[in-house]
Amino acid sequence: MGIDRLAARSYKHAGWALVLWLTLVIGFGYYALQLPDELRSHGLTPTGSYEEVNRIISEQFHLPVDPMIIVITAKSSASEAEFAHAVQETVSKLQGAPGLKQIMLTSGSSKRQGEVYVLLEFALAPYEQLHMVDEVRSRLPQLAHVDIKLTGKQVVQADVNAASRRDLTRAELMGIPIAALLMWIAFRGITTAVLPIISGLASVITAMGITTLAGRHLELSNFVLNVIPMVGLALSIDFALLIVSRFREELNVHSDGQALLVTMRTAGKAVLWSAACVLCGLAGVLFIPLPMFASIAIASITVLLISLIAAYTLVPALMAVLLPYIRAPGDDSSNRTSLWHSWSAFVMKRPFLIGILSAVLLLVGLSPLDRLRLEVPDATSLPQAAESRLAYERWLEGSGLREQSLIYVVLGGEHEPLSNQHLMEAYQIERQLRGDPEVMQVQSIFSLAGMDGEQLYRMLEKPEYQDRYQRILQRSISGSYMLYEVTLRGRPNDRQVHEWLRRWEQRGERAELPFQLGGEAKYVQEVHDTIFRHIPYTIAFIILINYVILFAAFRSLLIPLKTIFMNLLSLGASYGIITWICQDGRFGIEPGGIAIMIPVFIFGLVFGISMDYGVFLVSRIYEAYRAAGNNDLAVRHGMVSSGRVITLAAAIMIAVTLPFSLADVAGVKQLGIGIAAALFIDATVIRMGLVPVLMKLFGRWNWWSPV
Repeated sequence: MGIDRLAARSYKHAGWALVLWLTLVIGFGYYALQLPDELRSHGLTPTGSYEEVNRIISEQFHLPVDPMIIVITAKSSASEAEFAHAVQETVSKLQGAPGLKQIMLTSGSSKRQGEVYVLLEFALAPYEQLHMVDEVRSRLPQLAHVDIKLTGKQVVQADVNAASRRDLTRAELMGIPIAALLMWIAFRGITTAVLPIISGLASVITAMGITTLAGRHLELSNFVLNVIPMVGLALSIDFALLIVSRFREELNVHSDGQALLVTMRTAGKAVLWSAACVLCGLAGVLFIPLPMFASIAIASITVLLISLIAAYTLVPALMAVLLPYIRAPGDDSSNRTSLWHSWSAFVMKRPFLIGILSAVLLLVGLSPLDRLRLEVPDATSLPQAAESRLAYERWLEGSGLREQSLIYVVLGGEHEPLSNQHLMEAYQIERQLRGDPEVMQVQSIFSLAGMDGEQLYRMLEKPEYQDRYQRILQRSISGSYMLYEVTLRGRPNDRQVHEWLRRWEQRGERAELPFQLGGEAKYVQEVHDTIFRHIPYTIAFIILINYVILFAAFRSLLIPLKTIFMNLLSLGASYGIITWICQDGRFGIEPGGIAIMIPVFIFGLVFGISMDYGVFLVSRIYEAYRAAGNNDLAVRHGMVSSGRVITLAAAIMIAVTLPFSLADVAGVKQLGIGIAAALFIDATVIRMGLVPVLMKLFGRWNWWSPV
């Protein structure tokens, strides 16, 4: 069934279509409310030596891996006895917590007086530990003489999830009314303005319910909670807006049935091509083999398809029911398009001036890109006053890791016992590590026992020496494994740390005694490498498939190239803007690195979403060119007929996404600013500037095709 026939049936049987959609919204709405409970971690979980080293450390050396951390700090009024009692009471209350594997106390490497860290390791999956955060918090004592705070990856993630829910509520309460107000101003009628909002809410609720059910079989990233409403509202409102606007336009010259037919064969077709471009952009994200990107892509594709179905069924049904209000009497659209007549005439008369001005604006946006710094998010993603962030920063300071990285080096293999030769090789590796200029400290069996490889081997043969060095041996040797703790200069997100890890990982693969690297910095490096190793495939796929789609839509070799190139320019400028705002810290935003997944999300989402404007504008130009065969007149007609709608669509999309810039979670804030900036640039500098300029300059070559 063609889209025009599907829309016609929904229009004719509007009552049944609305009942069906109401049933879907109610049914899936029940599951949509459960979506937060299906979210797990952030989903940045690469497969590499980090996970294997964690397993060995936990199973062989019985050290806590990614523990919850309780920071107990004595107040100035606390005596030593009161502080000791507070630590003892805290540990006592935690005994018997569900899934608790071990409790370890440490004072950190700085030996700070009056501060102790209690490390909790649970025999639970990481996402299951999120549910333990409230349990642990409820067990912590409230004491007058000490300050007790909880942190750790699980705690930070639980706080991020809670903040994401608050961010979503705040953004919806701001964005939806602003979008409705903009449409009311544009359509001069509250009923018509509400129609796209209804379509958007129905699409988002349905998609969230479907994603909840999918989450019972897939690992869902916590980012899904913000991305579905952000993408769903933007797309479904945009699709509905394009169709309703064209329908109102056609009602001036056709009956309602014929107006719907023309609308679906023009605007409806443009929506279909736009959705195809968005779909391909999201599918390209799947090339990155990390659960975060897979879950975000699947959730976004779900809401895209639901929005597309709503555009062809729910929107026509609503238009049928609200026809008397949509057919606005005394429509003065000709007066309202006079601005676009003037602008199109100005652009066509001065294409070089507009082209140069547009290029300058884009270069200004691109200029901060040279200092873009990508980081894997940690506790600093939360507001400065968040308890888990405050405790995390105290832990870093107390453990001496604020500007350093702790690397675990596991030597040996599972099935080969340590021999004299292995110990000699291990000793040489330890000496090489100590001689590395990036290494600040090496803690090994040799440094702890004050022996070389030969002495250690002789010592291991004598039980009396083993008893003397029992604690050192338990910390450093287990079966066929040896463990070193190496402290590097630089934080886990620093480039020189990653280069050191890659260099030594290659040495470990070639060494006679093989070794593997672990630690937080290794995790961050693996995330970086996984993304940057696969991002070329994502970019190539998105560009290639979008070229094919646009060529099929317009039968032109040149138009797809220009459209893709200008999309890349607008995306680059948006990256520059989030660097200038978020990384440099402007408008009250705390300065910090850009979350590594944000540019990927913006590329996958915006590259396709911005095609809405490009496809809609070029479609109107293409219609006029096929009718008259005059390129200049076609460009002017396209700008006049689509300029107001593109501007309104961009304003609504920005209204829906920009409120996320007020989010508490840094990554969500950066995503909202980045998408809003990209959409603004695309709808103004690109679509109203560079597109018509290049269409004017290339003339009839725009439409040349070998087929």
